[in-house]
Amino acid sequence: MAQHVAQPTATTPALPAKLPLSAVAPWAAFFGILMLVLLYFVGAEQGATSVVNGAGVHEWVHDARHLLGFPCH
Repeated sequence: MAQHVAQPTATTPALPAKLPLSAVAPWAAFFGILMLVLLYFVGAEQGATSVVNGAGVHEWVHDARHLLGFPCH
């Protein structure tokens, strides 16, 4: 019984496609602004800087505040 062994061939390695900065910049700006808004609601939506009246937002993000180390009591 003959056994066939695959022999390696010399090929050029595949390079990742280049992604232009103009395609990435809008998404980076969008997610950066989104993260800042989320950080505001988790960290500062209370007291004098409150955008939403009442404690509704505070109660929704209460556990996240403690997890991230923000004092709230």
